[in-house]
Amino acid sequence: MAHSLSARKRIRQNATHRARNRWRKQHFRSAIRKYNEGILHGTAQQAETELRDIYKILDQAAASGTIHKNTANRYKSRLTSQLNQKKGQAAA
Repeated sequence: MAHSLSARKRIRQNATHRARNRWRKQHFRSAIRKYNEGILHGTAQQAETELRDIYKILDQAAASGTIHKNTANRYKSRLTSQLNQKKGQAAA
């Protein structure tokens, strides 16, 4: 157990930050699950709207340090390629 005041404060801060980071990760992962469901069963128009929301969520998570900037960009790239495949299938 921590004895100094600064160590106790650091423990409190770590718990708060950990909870906030967990919430942010759950938030963007659930948004991605919803998007994937929309890709399978919904329209490309609906998926495109959801993708814009996911972009914002991922950028906020990266800006806060929850995930790395390149990780957010990798997610966005993969999700965009899924949408482009969906559009290509709809056009064909």
